[in-house]
Amino acid sequence: MRNLKKFEDRGGEFLIPLSDFKNKALKIKAIIFDWDGVFNSGVKGDNVYSGFSEVDSMGLNILRFGYTLFSGNLLISGIISGENNPSTEKFVNREHLNFKCLGFKNKIEGLTEVMKEFSLKPQEIAFVFDDILDLTVAEKCGLRFQIHRKSAPMFSDYVKDNHLADYVTFSSGEEFAVREVTELLLAALDVYPEAVKSRMDVDEKYSKYITERNSIKPKTYSPNTSY
Repeated sequence: MRNLKKFEDRGGEFLIPLSDFKNKALKIKAIIFDWDGVFNSGVKGDNVYSGFSEVDSMGLNILRFGYTLFSGNLLISGIISGENNPSTEKFVNREHLNFKCLGFKNKIEGLTEVMKEFSLKPQEIAFVFDDILDLTVAEKCGLRFQIHRKSAPMFSDYVKDNHLADYVTFSSGEEFAVREVTELLLAALDVYPEAVKSRMDVDEKYSKYITERNSIKPKTYSPNTSY
């Protein structure tokens, strides 16, 4: 548990006992992210699209690789977002995620599609979120990460009071909170040093993983209901 405490020392908040958090992390087979406010600040405007960083991209890649070291399988990964964002499309395609659900104002509809497609149980899914539209998904998933935002204390209290998150990040979206979540999961799986060394050396294990990862063609889901 020592590595998990590092995140607590930085200001991360575990809302369940560390042992329970670790047990939940060991059960996951998939990780789903919201986009706006998670990979970025969520700021938009005319011809301004919320983007992503290489810091978070590397974190997710190492998590997916580390998961193969832990389980022997690829970690199912994807985005469920209420918006249709070119930056999201680029990220999903470049990183060869398994799926994208874009334009889903009712996000539980996207989760239902993903669970059916990949034969996932709720306890096998980790979910990373930041705001009110994400709560129906957070309510269902087995391991939930809330992205910290200083400007929303009432929302944070609501999430805690209703047991809708298991960990609250110390980083905000624009401060690379996705990297924090990925490193925390790698710490829980006890594979961080091995994953980093293998990536540094581009050894046989990493080469096998990246070949399999790059063969993934993301599935695209569209909402059945307009809002």
